[in-house]
Amino acid sequence: MRLFRRLPALVAAALLALAGLSAAPAQAREAGVTAAPAFKAPYPCGQRWTYSHHSAEVRRALDFVRSDGGATAGTPVLASAAGTATRYSQPSGAGNYVAIDHGGGWKTYYFHLSAYSVASGASVAQGQQIGVTGSTGASSGAHIHYEQLYNGVGQNIVINGAALSYPGSYNQAYLTSDNACGGSGYPFSTWGSGVNVRADARVSASVVATLAGPTAVRVLCQKQGDTVNAEGYSNNWWSKLRDQNGFISNIYIDHPDQKLPGVPLC
Repeated sequence: MRLFRRLPALVAAALLALAGLSAAPAQAREAGVTAAPAFKAPYPCGQRWTYSHHSAEVRRALDFVRSDGGATAGTPVLASAAGTATRYSQPSGAGNYVAIDHGGGWKTYYFHLSAYSVASGASVAQGQQIGVTGSTGASSGAHIHYEQLYNGVGQNIVINGAALSYPGSYNQAYLTSDNACGGSGYPFSTWGSGVNVRADARVSASVVATLAGPTAVRVLCQKQGDTVNAEGYSNNWWSKLRDQNGFISNIYIDHPDQKLPGVPLC
């Protein structure tokens, strides 16, 4: 009886062998996939965004909006990996959008841009600005519609090697970007004593560290926040510090400019 129970499996294996087929085609396809680039978030370093997916979305897209107090509209959209950018326009759907060909069958899409920042056919580096967040096309509000595709097929989105979830609404999952963080950061020095480093660019944000005196720091990026007054000066620009993992007002950075030169926006 044991032999008869095994006959269907033996026959199936023989037929597969005759046809030259593998008994595990899914594993074979996975083995042939070209490794994906090391994708990063499609928005500037230090920014925290929330994301969602809904059933009407094409492929395996995620929609991103800011959740750190900054405005979504007008925020730079960054290349999540290096490649060749192509501009498109679809007023009835994706609006103004950019596709980046990363080679090896991999592409990323960035929909609903209010403006382009690169020419069609341009080579772009990871972290380079390719557009501006907007709401063009079939969109009910400013956001980044983002996709990763392999050979034209939408893939589950992976950032920094980690797969993102697919929540049905915003404010269930969040992602802070480390794209275009300047590597080790930009060197500056602070002045003053007892300077608080805060979780965000707000004077009410929680304190994550305190600089006892003048300190050599590495600035990853900067953004506008609450206005701070000190020594007769006012400044609403804040810097994100690499080692302290928080923000200080630029008023405490030892530099004459309110907005630090050469430092990207968060």
